Amino acid sequence: MVAGLTRKFGDLDVAEEAAAEAFATAVQRWPADGVPPNPGAWLTTTATRKAIDRIRRESKRADKQREAWMASADDPGEPGGAIDDERLRLIFTCCHPALAMETRVALTLRMVGGLTVPEIARAFLVQEAAMGQRITRAKAKIKAARIPYRVPAAGDLPGRVSGVLAVLFLVFNEGYLATGPGTDPVRPDLTAEAVRLARLIRALLPDDGEVAGLLALMLLTEARRAARVSAGGELVTLAEQDRGAWDAALIVEGHRLVRERLAAGVAPGRYQILAAINAVHTSARDARDTDWSQIVALYDQLVRLDPSPIVALNRAVAVAELDGPEVALAAVDRLEQRLAGYHAYQAARADLLRRLGRSREARAAYDRAIELAGNTAETAYLTRRRDQLAVAAEPWKTV
Repeated sequence: MVAGLTRKFGDLDVAEEAAAEAFATAVQRWPADGVPPNPGAWLTTTATRKAIDRIRRESKRADKQREAWMASADDPGEPGGAIDDERLRLIFTCCHPALAMETRVALTLRMVGGLTVPEIARAFLVQEAAMGQRITRAKAKIKAARIPYRVPAAGDLPGRVSGVLAVLFLVFNEGYLATGPGTDPVRPDLTAEAVRLARLIRALLPDDGEVAGLLALMLLTEARRAARVSAGGELVTLAEQDRGAWDAALIVEGHRLVRERLAAGVAPGRYQILAAINAVHTSARDARDTDWSQIVALYDQLVRLDPSPIVALNRAVAVAELDGPEVALAAVDRLEQRLAGYHAYQAARADLLRRLGRSREARAAYDRAIELAGNTAETAYLTRRRDQLAVAAEPWKTV
C-alpha cells in the first residue's frame, strides 16, 4: 500500500502516514461495521482519501489541490522496468545513490520491510533517536531532490544493486530472528518477502554472482525455519535441529545456485561465501559430520572481504569446533570493545566459558546476553542454558 501511494503522490511521508491512518480507521470501524468484502481495496481507497485530505490541508495553492485530485485517479503510473513491481520500485527509490549507503538500507527497512525504528536501530547497533533522525532526513532528501520512483534502466542496475541486496539481507535477518518486543520469534512474512524480491532481482540480473549468492543464502537459511523453534517457543540451535524437518526442495535449489557460482570461476563476493558456508552446514546429515575445516577456510576468505567484528565473531564460533573453546575464546575476547553490547557476542562467550568449565563467568555472560536479546525464543534458550549451568554448579539446590 505504501509503495502504491508513493507512486500516486510522490511523497514517502504522505504515503506512510496515509497508510497508517487507514489502518487506524479500520481498527475503529471494522469491529462495528464488519470486515468489508475486499479489505485491501477498502484500505487503499481510505488511504488515498487520507492522503488527499492531508495535501489539501497543507496546501493553500489551487494547483496542489488539483494534483491531489489527479493523483486519486486510477492512472497506470510510470511504465516499469523489466519487472513492474511496486515494492521493487520503492526499494530502488530508497536505495538511490544520492543517499548514503547506511541511510538507503535504514530507509528501505522502514518503508518496504515495515520494521520499526527501534528494530532498525538494533540492526545497526545505534541509538533509536539517531536512527529516527537518519530516516527523516532521507525522506526529506528524496522529496527535495525529486528522486524518481521507478526501477532503473538495465544499464544502471549493476551500480544500484549492492544497496538493494544489503536491504534484503537485513529484512530477511529480521524475519529469521525477529527483535521486536511482542513479535513472534520468527517472522515468515518478512523472510518470504525478502526471498520474493531477491528472485525478482535475480530475474533482472541473472548473471550477477552476488544476487545469486544472496538468494542461495536465503533459501538455505529459510529451509531450516520449521526446525528452529521448539513447540515450547524456544530457539533450537543448528546442532540440535531435526534435519528431517528441513525443506529439502529449498536446500536443493540453494545448493544448485552455489554450485553454479563455483563453476563460473569468478572470485566470490560476501553473499556467495556466506551461501557456501550454509551449503556446508546443510550438506551434513548430522551435526557431527559437519566439515568445520572447510567452514573455517570459508570464513578466512570472508574476513578478507569483510573484516567486520561480527564476521570475526562467527569465525571464532567455527574455530571452537575445530581447535577447541580456549582458542576461540581468545579470539572472542579481542572483540569485546566493539561488540560488548551485542547479544550474540555475549551468548557466544557464555557458551565458550561453559565448555571450559568457568561457570561463574559463563553465568554472568548469559545474564548479559539475556538482557540484550530481543528475541523471545532466543531469550528462552539462553535462560535454560544459564539455569542448567546453575544447577550443575550447585546440585544441592535440586534436593
